[in-house]
Amino acid sequence: HRLLHIHENIPGVMSEINKVFADNGINICGQFLQTNEKVGYVVIDVDKEYSDLALEKLQQVNGTIRSRVLF
Repeated sequence: HRLLHIHENIPGVMSEINKVFADNGINICGQFLQTNEKVGYVVIDVDKEYSDLALEKLQQVNGTIRSRVLF
């Protein structure tokens, strides 16, 4: 499964994103991060199903602009 998270480029966002997955028992098997001075985006591959609650928590991460499931 692959998810996309677009966020403000501020300290701590990646830590919060990774915590959402860890707290929900979801293993991250790959990440690609790209940033500029204002915005960051990360593509996240996970190895199992995720709950709607996990997606909701991901959208609540401080600095989130948009998040979505790619597949």
